[in-house]
Amino acid sequence: MGKFAPLHQGHQLLIETALAEMDEVIVVIYDCPETTNVTLNIRSNWIRRIYPKVQVIEAWDGPTEVGDTPEIKKKHENYIINNLKIKGISHFYSSEFYGEHMSLALGAVNRLIDEQRKIIPISGTKIRENPFALRHYLHPLVYRDLISNIVFLGAPSTGKSSITSRLAEEYHTVWMPEYGREYWEKHQIDRRLSLEQLVEIGEGHLQREEALLSQANKYLFTDTNAITTYMFSLYYHNKAAPKLVELADRASSRYDLVFVCDLDIPYENTWDRSGEANRKIFQKQIISDLIVRKIPFFLLQGDLETRVRYVKDILNKYSKYKNLLNLFR
Repeated sequence: MGKFAPLHQGHQLLIETALAEMDEVIVVIYDCPETTNVTLNIRSNWIRRIYPKVQVIEAWDGPTEVGDTPEIKKKHENYIINNLKIKGISHFYSSEFYGEHMSLALGAVNRLIDEQRKIIPISGTKIRENPFALRHYLHPLVYRDLISNIVFLGAPSTGKSSITSRLAEEYHTVWMPEYGREYWEKHQIDRRLSLEQLVEIGEGHLQREEALLSQANKYLFTDTNAITTYMFSLYYHNKAAPKLVELADRASSRYDLVFVCDLDIPYENTWDRSGEANRKIFQKQIISDLIVRKIPFFLLQGDLETRVRYVKDILNKYSKYKNLLNLFR
């Protein structure tokens, strides 16, 4: 039992030891909004995905008090035995003081694992202070869920690359360049790509983006996504391959925040672009698609410095796993 906020190698040592010694393993994980914004279902799914043989019980109404007092001990014992009605436990695994009183209450063997943190010298408190510096103690699935993936959309020549690279520098993290442009420059014929090649852009972008999430420091700033590639497919072919449609649909819920770069900066008419008139049309199509998909977005206007200040103001109010409406309160 515990908060697993977040799940780290010390917890994994505990779980893996229990799995090696027992035929069945139950993990009770508590709701703890006072400790972390990462919701209980996210934390419990870490364990389910990494250890599918473990039975996970979510203690949404469990006691939140922590301490070595008779009253607090009794609350936890009553909750496990009377509320969750857990019985037949032969061994109680922990690395905390509560292992002694919980094992006595359950009539189980008190199995303490690395109580002094000599094997895995880390704690959830330390990791919460600086997850980026201590990410080597975290499973990739866990670390990925701690990163806010922020995407910037907009027609060509609206400043997406400029602001994503600048914000990455400001926040000492990485950014995801527009893979479609790189691919287009290598593979275009007469300024066109096939339906299949547009799918390859969507898949390639996603692969690179996933890799960068493990390197990011709190935020990953992403330039465009599969929805943009889908819009290009409709623009040039009047249709999209089923796989690209699927990638665009997945992108609808993939990002924590969405910013749309507006048209109020000068158009750069480079050889690889199709003109300012098409930029205006494409911008309208992108915004319309976001509205249809019910994806909330922030519109970025002004010069680069104004846009950067606006995004930073949003990020100062934003907290992953909290209601986005809190930004406006």
